[in-house]
Amino acid sequence: MLNTKAYLERINYHGSRAPTAETLRALQVAHLLTVPFENLSIHAGQPILLEDDVLFTKIVSNRRGGFCYEANGLFAVLLRALGFEVAMLSAEVANAAGEFGPAFDHMTLMVTLDQRWLVDVGFGDSFLEPLLLDERVEQPQARRAFKISPDGDHLVLMRRDEGYEWKAQYRFALQPYTYADYAAMCLYHQTSPESHFTQSRICSRATEEGRITLSDMRFISTSNRDGEQVRHERTLTSEQEYAQALREYFGIVM
Repeated sequence: MLNTKAYLERINYHGSRAPTAETLRALQVAHLLTVPFENLSIHAGQPILLEDDVLFTKIVSNRRGGFCYEANGLFAVLLRALGFEVAMLSAEVANAAGEFGPAFDHMTLMVTLDQRWLVDVGFGDSFLEPLLLDERVEQPQARRAFKISPDGDHLVLMRRDEGYEWKAQYRFALQPYTYADYAAMCLYHQTSPESHFTQSRICSRATEEGRITLSDMRFISTSNRDGEQVRHERTLTSEQEYAQALREYFGIVM
């Protein structure tokens, strides 16, 4: 049984537990503000296992983050424990040219209430609040907008930053899956030199003002002030400074 109290404390959530759209929104925001998107286990030689108890120990007990299969996988467990109907979906991530990757490249979630919602706490810098899955108009969030567009048997998550064109994020179908279906791609992303997760370290989370990110030895912070986005970047000079930044900004001790 999931220790729901410990999980909610981990994400600093103290609101309603009723399975409503308002609760779902508040839970996703709380998760993104506290649990980083990170691939540090891969670079530390720590195997990533898609099992509820293993993920709970890592993310809740050890106060780590994870990449999509971990963060969304465990978030689905929490939502189910609170009474939500959740399906794990296979998503194909778009590259810079707009071409989609293989199935199970990403795990995203569908939550069914009176309406269906696209929920995701494992895609890094993306939508902060759940998106209405069956809406085809744009759904604004701060300085961005998102929309979900049909593409044959799939739906495509599109994103448009202020002043830019629409770009595909990933496409997905609505068939539910289990951890076992993601195992091969999870292993690929841990081991293949072709995976971007093996090529560099990343640790990133949303903040109330914007976002903070450790991208290898670069520390990047963005904030929205008076309607303008302010970006700061500095280069760390040692592994000791990197470890200090992990502790200070993300609460992570490797």
